[in-house]
Parts: sequence; C-alpha cells; structure tokens
Amino acid sequence: MSANAFSLQSLIRAEAAAHPAFVFDGTPVSRAEFSNKVEQTAAWLAAHGIGKGDVVAVWLINRIEWVALLFAAARLGAVVAAVNTRYRHGEVAHLLRVSGAKLMVVEAAFRSIDFAAILADLTKDEVPALQRLAVIGADAIPAHWSCVRFDVFDKTYPPAPPTQDDIDLPVLLYTTSGTTKGPKLVAHSQRTLATHATSVANALQLHPQRHSLLAMLPLCGTFGMTSLLGFVAAGATVHVLDAFEATAALYVLSEHGITHAFGSDEMFRRILALTEAPRPFKHLEVCGFAAFQPGWRELAAEAEARGLPLYGLYGSSEVQALFSIGRAGDAFADRIEGGGWPMSADAKVRVRDSETGELVSFGVSGEIEISAPSCFLGYFNNPEATREAITADGFFRTGDIGRLRGDGAFVYETRAGDAMRLGGFLVAPGEIEDELKACPGVVDAQVVAVDLKGQARCVAFVIPAQERLMPETLIAHLRDRLAGYKVPARVYVVDAFPVTDSANGVKIQRARLRAIAMEHIASE
Repeated sequence: MSANAFSLQSLIRAEAAAHPAFVFDGTPVSRAEFSNKVEQTAAWLAAHGIGKGDVVAVWLINRIEWVALLFAAARLGAVVAAVNTRYRHGEVAHLLRVSGAKLMVVEAAFRSIDFAAILADLTKDEVPALQRLAVIGADAIPAHWSCVRFDVFDKTYPPAPPTQDDIDLPVLLYTTSGTTKGPKLVAHSQRTLATHATSVANALQLHPQRHSLLAMLPLCGTFGMTSLLGFVAAGATVHVLDAFEATAALYVLSEHGITHAFGSDEMFRRILALTEAPRPFKHLEVCGFAAFQPGWRELAAEAEARGLPLYGLYGSSEVQALFSIGRAGDAFADRIEGGGWPMSADAKVRVRDSETGELVSFGVSGEIEISAPSCFLGYFNNPEATREAITADGFFRTGDIGRLRGDGAFVYETRAGDAMRLGGFLVAPGEIEDELKACPGVVDAQVVAVDLKGQARCVAFVIPAQERLMPETLIAHLRDRLAGYKVPARVYVVDAFPVTDSANGVKIQRARLRAIAMEHIASE
C-alpha cells in the first residue's frame, strides 16, 4: 500500500480514529478489517485480469464491497466507473461504451430493481470492451455474458503484486447529470479525492471521537462518496444505509448519536415527517443539503425550529460535492442558501458576466468559475468537452449562475440553462416562483423563459390547491409585486410537473416545461 499523503490509502490512517470505521447495515467494520478487505479485493481483481489503466464498472447499492473496490482499484492503478443504480439499459450501455470497462461488478437484484433483466437486453455490440460480469448475491445472471461470482471475502486469492500508486491518474469516474447525447464521465484521481476529503474534515473541524456521519446518499454519486471520504479522513465513524429509506434514517439518527448528515431537501423532509417530537435529534450539528424541490426555504425554517440544522451546500461532479458550505456564524437566510464558503483554503471562486465575458465584482450575477484542488482531471475519453469546460487560465466553467457575497463566500442561484435574461437583466426563476407560491390557492410553481415574438419572456406553471384558479388573477397579483419584465406572459395551471429521478433526488424537467410552454403558445 502506498504511504503517499495524497493516496486514498492515506485516509484510513487517521490518528486516534474511532472504532468502528464503518457500520454497514448494522455490521461494524474496523479500519484494520477494511484494509484487509481492500487487499482481498485487489487480489480478486488481479486474479481476474484487472491491472493498471483497466476500467471496472461498479453497479452496486451502498456496500462495503463498493468502498473496497475503489480503494483496491487505486492499489492496482485501475479505474472505477460508478454506475447510478437508477440507470437502465440505454444509460448503462452508454457508460460502459464510453468508459471501455472490461469488467462490471453488479447486484443480482435489489428491491424493485431487476439488474439481470436490464442486462439481458445489453448486447456485446453495444459494449465491445466488456468481457465479463461479476455478480453479488447470486451465482450468475441469466444473460448472454460470461459471469463470475464476486466471492472476494469467501475465497483466498494470491496477493496482488506490489505496485507504486500513481496518485494523479484517473481512479474514479462519476457521471454528469446527463444530456441528450448521454452523460459525460468526470475523471478524478487519488490526489483530487484525498485532498478534498482532508479539506472537508478540516473545514468541518471533525473530531474522530465526537463526530459521526449518517451516509444515506448513493456512493455512485459525488454527494455520497465525498461525504463518506471526508469522515474517513477525519477518522470518524460512518453509518451507511444501503439505500435511502426515511424510517431507517430516522432510526440511525435517533439511536446512534449522529452529528452530521448530508442529503437532498426531500430526504430531510421525509425524515421530519416521520416524527412528531418537537426536537427529536439531540446530537445533530450539521445537516448539509442540496435544494432540488420547491419550498426548501420553508423546510429549512421548520427543520431549524425542530433541531435539525440545515446548511446550504455547493458542489458538482467536476469540483466534487461539499465544495462549499454555509457557516454557523452566517445569518440563517445566508446559511441555507446554496454556495457558502469553500472547504479548501486554496480554492478560488470568481464570477463572469455571461454576455460581456468580463469578470464581475461581488453582488453581480454571472457564471461561477472555480479553481481548486478538488477539480477534476477532465472528461474521460473526451478531450474536446474538457477543453470547452476549462478556461485558458485553468478555471472550471461550472455552467451555474451565482454571485460573490464580498466576505469570501458566494451564492449559487440557478443553473445557467435555467437562468433567464429578461429585460436585459439576469433573473433566477426562484424569485418569481416564490411570489407565485405566496398567492392564495397556489401549491407549487415553476417558471421558465421562452422566446415570444423575438423577445425573452417568462412563462409560469402552477399547481392549484383548488379547481378554480384564474391565471389572470395571478398575473395581476404579480404586476403589483414585481418589475414588469419579471411578470409571466402566460400562466398555465397543471396537475403536476414533469420530473426525472436522479441519484440524489427527483429533479423537475425545466427543458420539458419550456417545450410545453412553446406548444401552448403555438396553439394559441
């Protein structure tokens, strides 16, 4: 094992570390036991022909095997491609094809997911590099693939040959949220992962004996993996759920003195809904959250009153999750906003006007650009996309809109694709949505921008609390509340918004809403 300070192996050598290192499904795993499992996994991979530069796709729920595979790949100089458990045939085929994975480690089945059925439709022509599947939970998957049993901890294999870690080569591939051409693969090295994990541990001032994490996010995404690695770096205990389930999360939070948890707003909403206790979480100190759903400010206020302190976060696959977080000393309204203070003292955040191309000072909205030790190596096997994403002086173009606060922190406002330039001004949809949701009879609202007779205008979709909700009344109300260029040209009443499931929660399809708006306008 490498002793390099920037290797993944260095993270499990924390001094005065707590026991155990992990608790998976109620089973404790010490650091010594985990190191042994890493060596066993490296021996298994080597016995099955995996070596330096080879890609192993991992399509698993949150298991000790998942973490061991990542550390073992680092041990061999191999690469892990993380497969979202929500993926289906087309997405899996795309990831395997782009990554060139030789081997895929996969569940046989989990809850309602029939992995075998999904793989049965996968042809060798679609993924020519894939040689075999390694299956957990069954002897084989009944498909036209060479299958082996992932018997890492049941059988002894010859030790893997000693290797010298190259900490700057790719070791982990995350997927982006996805585009019409399929998700890109975001490459990280041991250095980017380990350095950021250490920054997280230091910035949160984690103590191995006083702090513990509830890991309820999928390890296939940066949100789940980054939080886990940060607490491993701190030497603190990590309690891992195999997949999020609110009842199980509530139990671990209540019974094991958990101090930290990270998740989506919807996860915390579901946990709170399960208990009527006024302040049920005596030990919680920080709950970092990403806001994917409307009404997150109201959720944060309720959570605060009930002893569940929410902190806004910022991150992406490219700069890793937990890139930044609000601080306890911030005003509540600032603390819960996306963005906050970078975890690393070496991180730099700047904002560029998306029209003029000029850098702007604090308080002015534009595209966020980031330079930091946590930044990715590039998009795997996609140099053109990498060049487009990086500025000449090495900053990552995030595609997110935000502003600098002027005190070292920043505020994330919206995705660049969601931001609207109306009347010459950059407007976040949430500003108009909040006004609509304050109207009597409106349960929820979404706002998108469209081209209306050559002019950028916004269109609103609202979910009513009652059957008779008049769009004209809402528009009249907004005219009294907002600048004219922010008032929607149309308001459409709908039963629900189109949504997409992602690893971290349900996301509203704004592109689909824009298309629906244009269809309505065309029909008029």
